[in-house]
Amino acid sequence: MTDERNQQPEGRPEYGAMREDFETTQAMPPITPDEAAPLAGTSGTGIVPPAGVAAAAAVPPEDLNIGTTAARKSRKGLIITLSLVAVLLVALVGAFFGARAYYADKVAPGVRFGSASVVGQTRDEVKATVDQAIKDSAVTVKDSNGKSVTASLKDLGVNIDVDQTVDAIMDAKSSSNIGEDILRVNPFGHVDVPLTASTDNAALSDFLSAKLVSDDERAVPSSIAYDANAQAFAATEGRAGKTPKVAKVVSAVKQAIAEPGTAASVSITDETIDTPISLEAAQKAADAANQRLNNKIVMTNGNAKQFELPNDAVASWIKAESRPSQGAITLSYDSVAIKKYMAEQLPGQLNQDMVSQEDIVDGNGSVIVAAQVKGVDGVAVKDTDKAAEQVLDTLKEGNGGTVQVTADVTKFDVKQKQSEWRVVIDKSSQTAVVYHNGQQVKSFLVCTGGPGGNETDSGNWYIYLKYRVQDMRGYNDDGSKYLSPGVKWVSYFNGGEGFHTASWNYGGIASGDPANHGSHGCVNMYEQDAEWIYENCPEGTLVQVVGTQPSGPVR
Repeated sequence: MTDERNQQPEGRPEYGAMREDFETTQAMPPITPDEAAPLAGTSGTGIVPPAGVAAAAAVPPEDLNIGTTAARKSRKGLIITLSLVAVLLVALVGAFFGARAYYADKVAPGVRFGSASVVGQTRDEVKATVDQAIKDSAVTVKDSNGKSVTASLKDLGVNIDVDQTVDAIMDAKSSSNIGEDILRVNPFGHVDVPLTASTDNAALSDFLSAKLVSDDERAVPSSIAYDANAQAFAATEGRAGKTPKVAKVVSAVKQAIAEPGTAASVSITDETIDTPISLEAAQKAADAANQRLNNKIVMTNGNAKQFELPNDAVASWIKAESRPSQGAITLSYDSVAIKKYMAEQLPGQLNQDMVSQEDIVDGNGSVIVAAQVKGVDGVAVKDTDKAAEQVLDTLKEGNGGTVQVTADVTKFDVKQKQSEWRVVIDKSSQTAVVYHNGQQVKSFLVCTGGPGGNETDSGNWYIYLKYRVQDMRGYNDDGSKYLSPGVKWVSYFNGGEGFHTASWNYGGIASGDPANHGSHGCVNMYEQDAEWIYENCPEGTLVQVVGTQPSGPVR
């Protein structure tokens, strides 16, 4: 009988063999990482799978969804990160454009003005801040004698331009493109804006001397001043005495200009000095100033008008600046005042309206009198600031001269006017014939000017001035004066020559004898004839003087 326990299925190893294999396996040396075959689709762990799972290990990862899950997790994390970055960028861009719009008309971040806060302020607010900072920048000065004075910056010779200071604050960190805009709204970029100001240490010293040193002890520099009555600068002698040492105050003023808004306190002492500026130095400055007044500056429009700058105006532009530390007085010139004067005065002084030239013609269009009305170009000055700069340069040189102001010029045109009324004075016949539109309407007997340079001038003239009654004055051939009172119906046509009544010379008119009864150049007429000319021949009437002077009576 066969033992079933010893019967093995075909192909099944015996227990002893399995044990033998196991023991053999246990006796083998460990497999090194280099000898281990990695699983397909893995990074090589060095682990050798059992023979029973070798086939499963060869299955690709995608079939097992291992790589797909990891990839999905990786992409999801990347999307979240990118989304956060995008949101941050959008927020930053929005913040930039918001800040850019907000600060468009306000003070930019990072702009500092002394101890005052100005960021985000409008122009009006900045002006108020500047005004307050100036007030807060007072300097208290104490001397060794126990006297003290609290002075404003203006008291200490500081001339502050508030508007320019406000401009500088508003324009700080200005921009013209996106890159500069980014820098403009960056609060970590700082710009310190000082006061826009000029200083006058002489004025500072004068103020402190007046406040801290008594009149009888004070040192006084020689000076100059303009005397309007004399139209000149004159020097005044100073004297020796005490003066405060102002170096520390000057430093305090500089600090207040650089960083306004904080009060300061300074202690100083006095010193005894000679006259800070000698009379000789002052006279030298006065002479230099008077040179500017004596060497005239003439403004012209380059056409028909010009005018000379008056001494009072020029003197007001000359600023005498005492420099005690140098023992001198220097001259400077107020460019702002010069510009203002030129802008106000030049148009009224040099502008001119265009006037058409008017020629008198006869019925055929031929010119009888050219320029009966003289033509004048139209002129409109411009660029008065440039003229002011030229005046400033001329003052600095001290030699005077002519400054031509830039102007727009409109050339005058020429018009022709036909003479409706015309009077022909014929010296040969001693008559005056009147024409209206070419037709003779009147003829009068006259007596023209006599010999000895009194002959009535030949030529074409026109009536330009009339008097019903006039006292006529002049000189006789011997140089004595004459007076003809109450002369009636006067019509001037050539300077002092004209038609008029000559009741004292009716005999000369009747005989037509200018050689013996001639006038001083006028045309003597009977009263009713002179009146007719006065009443009927308007200003502008053409007067033609022709013929030759007779040597005796012609009638």
